[in-house]
Amino acid sequence: MFRELGFDVEESGILRIKSDLMIELSGLIERRAWTQAQAAEVMEVTQPRISNLVCGKIDLFSIDTLITMLDRAGVRVEVTTSPREVA
Repeated sequence: MFRELGFDVEESGILRIKSDLMIELSGLIERRAWTQAQAAEVMEVTQPRISNLVCGKIDLFSIDTLITMLDRAGVRVEVTTSPREVA
């Protein structure tokens, strides 16, 4: 999807990973019926940070930060790799 928006291969890969992690975090907050304040407390960040997350402000988050937030919420993150298609 990000390639179709004009991002290069490297940047589109990073954006896809960040997007997947943000979707997982937002879904977790929804499934657990947490308020933004509750999620912020569990993930040890500020409430505005959670607001940025659920609003999809992808440019404000690193992959490391998103993984740390998931870890603090009790979610194990596993990484898998596979060859990508060469255009």
